[in-house]
Amino acid sequence: MRLPTRIPAFINTNGANVEEASAVLEHTGAFDVRRVAPSSLAESVQRAVTEGVERVLVAGGDGSIGTAAASLCGTRTALAVLPAGTLNHLARDLGLPESLDEAARIAQGGGRRTVDVGFVNGKAFLNTSSVGAYVSFVRRRVALERWMGYRLASVMAGLWLLRRLRTFRVTLELEGRACEYDTPLVFVGAGERELKLPTLGKRIDGGRRGLHVMVLRTRSGARTLALAFAAMARGVSAVARTPALDAFIVDRVRIEPRHERREFYVAADGELHRMEPPLQYSIVRDGLSVIAPG
Repeated sequence: MRLPTRIPAFINTNGANVEEASAVLEHTGAFDVRRVAPSSLAESVQRAVTEGVERVLVAGGDGSIGTAAASLCGTRTALAVLPAGTLNHLARDLGLPESLDEAARIAQGGGRRTVDVGFVNGKAFLNTSSVGAYVSFVRRRVALERWMGYRLASVMAGLWLLRRLRTFRVTLELEGRACEYDTPLVFVGAGERELKLPTLGKRIDGGRRGLHVMVLRTRSGARTLALAFAAMARGVSAVARTPALDAFIVDRVRIEPRHERREFYVAADGELHRMEPPLQYSIVRDGLSVIAPG
């Protein structure tokens, strides 16, 4: 591995803090700052890996970080993160400060550690992925926000969801035994996750490794929403003790729609992607080297 004069730093041009992130990184003089479109990020990071750099920095949210992770997984090139997104789950998991100046300082030094990387049909995610009702809700809410405020759009999207729930056939292997479910909602976490507010989506400290699969066993729209709110209020562990939700830690899971469809939407680290069924989930343990506070 060679250490370049300056560390390649990729900034998502669609990010919320592009100008601030650029200014912070350029001020240090330690980074080769490159603004790239989301569609070019994976290729740009892959090119840096091919050049043999020791580390790259990505400034953006969890979606941008996940895109870079797919190119870095299994390589010797480490990922430094500048938390310039909305939620920044991975940055918080790594103990990175919210201050961009402080995060940029750590990105220049810091220490290496490894994290597990989840994949769904080749798309990497470092936090969570979901299929079903949640994806439908987000798509409807985003469409309605153009005409009404966020809160009203959320209410209307929720009412729409009550009337139109589609189920998926979920197949997973647990201790050598195949299990199948028909469900309207599946969450898959890279590592054990919590749905409880305010730590929604956070990795559980000392939690188990693997894919954390949470499956709703009910098909009722009202019951689905009630369970989702209960999980956010009381936590997955409390809701999992009811017959309506099962939670597992596995290495692989297959998800397919109950009715034949060519493709559908899947959420991965907060971004929506169109994918062809079946969905094949897997996890690569210690697949990504990251820069974290020493």
